[in-house]
Parts: sequence; structure tokens; C-alpha cells
Amino acid sequence: MADNPKTIEVSILGRTYRVACEDNEREALMQAVAYLDAKMGEIKKTAKVSGTERIAVMAALNIAHELLTTRLGNGFDIGKARGKIASIEASLDAALAQQEKLF
Repeated sequence: MADNPKTIEVSILGRTYRVACEDNEREALMQAVAYLDAKMGEIKKTAKVSGTERIAVMAALNIAHELLTTRLGNGFDIGKARGKIASIEASLDAALAQQEKLF
């Protein structure tokens, strides 16, 4: 990260926070903010949990569970999916290369 990262304001569950963020990380940060805000909003609506801190802890637990489920193979494995996509791309490239030799 640079010596003087820019700070941006984000809103989570109606509260504003200032967060240091490089320009090239802004889009990913905003996606994370939207995801967290949605998770906290769901918990606020459906759970019998009050207080922003408790809602944040419940959201963190839910998100950590999602991450661990994915990493442990009980959920969607992004690494495996990327490998499969790379394999398919290689097969397509090989098939297209053979077609190009026909012309």
C-alpha cells in the first residue's frame, strides 16, 4: 500500500465509516461493504439480535462460516472451478488450432 492511501466514506447499516483504500482496491472494497451491509441488514430484520455490535458479530460469524465451508470443500471451491475452466480453455484452444490448419 502507498504511504498516503486515500480514505473513503462507506455506510454500513446506516453508520458512516472512513476507510483507507487505494484507487485500485476501491471497487473490491465497495463490493465488500455492500455484502456486509446486506448481511447485517438480513440479521437485523430476521434475528432477535439488537445492537450494532451484536449484529456485526453475527454477520462476521456467518461470513466466516461461508468462507470456511468453501475452503473445506463442503461448498463451492473457486480454485477447483478455475482449474476446470483453464482445462476447458486449453481444450478449446487446441481444437481451434486444428481448425485453423484446415484453411
